[in-house]
Amino acid sequence: MIIWAVAVLVYLAAVFHRTSLGVASIEATSRFGLGPAALGTFTVLQVGVYALMQIPTGLLVDRYGARRVLTVAALLMGLGQLLFAFASSYPLGLLARAVLGVGDAMTFVSVLRLVAAHFPARRYAAFASFTAALGALGNLISTLPLSVLLDGVGWTTTFAVTGAATALYAVVLALRVRDHAPGMEVRREPESLRVVLGQVRQAWRTPGTRLGFWVHFSTMFAPAMLGLLWGFPYLVQAQGLSEPAAGSMLAVLVLGAIFGGPAIGTVISRWPECRTPLVVSYLVTALAVWAVLLGWPSGRVPAAILVVGFALLSLGGPASTIGFALARDYNPLRRVGTATGVVNVGGFVAITGSALAIGLLLSAFGSFTPQTAFRLALLSVVAVLLLGLWRTSVWWRRARAAVFDAAARGEDVPVQIRRRAWDLAPA
Repeated sequence: MIIWAVAVLVYLAAVFHRTSLGVASIEATSRFGLGPAALGTFTVLQVGVYALMQIPTGLLVDRYGARRVLTVAALLMGLGQLLFAFASSYPLGLLARAVLGVGDAMTFVSVLRLVAAHFPARRYAAFASFTAALGALGNLISTLPLSVLLDGVGWTTTFAVTGAATALYAVVLALRVRDHAPGMEVRREPESLRVVLGQVRQAWRTPGTRLGFWVHFSTMFAPAMLGLLWGFPYLVQAQGLSEPAAGSMLAVLVLGAIFGGPAIGTVISRWPECRTPLVVSYLVTALAVWAVLLGWPSGRVPAAILVVGFALLSLGGPASTIGFALARDYNPLRRVGTATGVVNVGGFVAITGSALAIGLLLSAFGSFTPQTAFRLALLSVVAVLLLGLWRTSVWWRRARAAVFDAAARGEDVPVQIRRRAWDLAPA
């Protein structure tokens, strides 16, 4: 438990650094002299690097262990934030966010690998959800408190202090984290590139991994996109909220994740057959929320509706952990890190694509009012949700078919499910 707690703290720091640009986006615009598309590039680059690093991170964790990877991650995040603190030019700012993205990319997969090694499989889903919920505290700190800190001590001091503290935490990770419980040490033999690539292919070909990828793709991107970059400008420029009020509204996304994570984790641990139905229910609800926010007649959505809408969208983060539970159940332990990395790519591909699309569309509709420009740009979110709902439905049926086939062969299956009429049709 202590090892998990120490590891969760570095994940909390990673989420803080990842989302810190959300409330600093307007200040970054003036500091670097940026337009919407160039500002969006910060997040696109950081999240794109994160997505590209997920499969390599999973391989590194399976090969070298979570302790070493987490230690390097803390050092890289600290360095990236220190560079960002003193960056005065756009290229240097981009470099800083790229370094930060690499470090951030190494955290969550490593923490989940520790959970898989130190806790029984039946508790994995709950601990994965608790991990995500506690990590969301980093997002909470990066909303109103960070906004107040930036106003008080300024850009350089704020990011320099947080970067230095993260780098120093690497010492704690190196001393306190252990890759396996006592008596469960695993020897890691060097593997050829061919073997490594084969491991990735095996993870990707597993229907449960593919389902987990699309679950993560569909659920986490919308609240993350709002918290990372576009939520603050949307609330201030399109909805007319003050900056403190916008920060408080973004905090709703975090509070929903904090309270929703343990609840969803408990449900899917007790009733694993509810995992994908919960995901589909969330996606349908999210589409309804965006229909209300983008279709509101006056354009200015009442504050109460915004709160309810953001609270419902916030459940996407907790729902995304279902993808990791699927990766854990459908893959052997030696491949869990790789499979988890594959799943984690999904959400960050969706974040990258939607954040870039919104920035480009805002630039294209720059002659319109902010309300109209954001309304049109955010339609890209709806498009990504529809794509994710379609692919999740397809791989849900294929994963169910794989379970039925395995059960028919007399093999152990990760979850007992009842065959439905729609399981008989080709997937």
